[in-house]
Amino acid sequence: MTSTTPDPVPAGGAAVDELLDPAFLDGLEQRVMSEVRVLRRRAEQEEVNLSYTRRLLQGRLDIVRRELQRRAEHDGRSLVDLLPEILAEKGRGPAHGLGRHQTVQPAAPGVYESWVHALTPDVDLSDVASLPDADLERAARALAAAEGALSERRRGVQQVMDALAGELARRYRNGEADVAALLADEGR
Repeated sequence: MTSTTPDPVPAGGAAVDELLDPAFLDGLEQRVMSEVRVLRRRAEQEEVNLSYTRRLLQGRLDIVRRELQRRAEHDGRSLVDLLPEILAEKGRGPAHGLGRHQTVQPAAPGVYESWVHALTPDVDLSDVASLPDADLERAARALAAAEGALSERRRGVQQVMDALAGELARRYRNGEADVAALLADEGR
């Protein structure tokens, strides 16, 4: 069965597209401090949203791949029995994130869940064990491709965050910004 549904919008949609536009950082050195902070918070929020979406997507992909592996190995255990193993992440490679401590929560989890669900519109992943191999393989390909594209966009947003943080640090280092004023602003 071939899907006639168009590809979903890229992860993060227009908000991330705007951050990834090279013009987003144009004139950064001339912008007022408060504007640079706002831009950094905005980028941080989008990075958190993408990170959350990636975790949702990766969870589905792990389950689909493990079910395919279970079938190929003729493993008699049920997928439910394998969930602790799947969720333990022991089968995953090293993390590719930058180890950022996040204090922001995803803005609209339902939106990101819907986006991930739309990646496999013709494959209902609510009962993976009952799906034919061809459907699982198609779902795995779609999820893996989306994960790669999402991760690339996330790295781009992280680079924007780094550029904004670097500009803030430069201003403090060069005495162009006042730490006391920052603390006063943050206390409001």
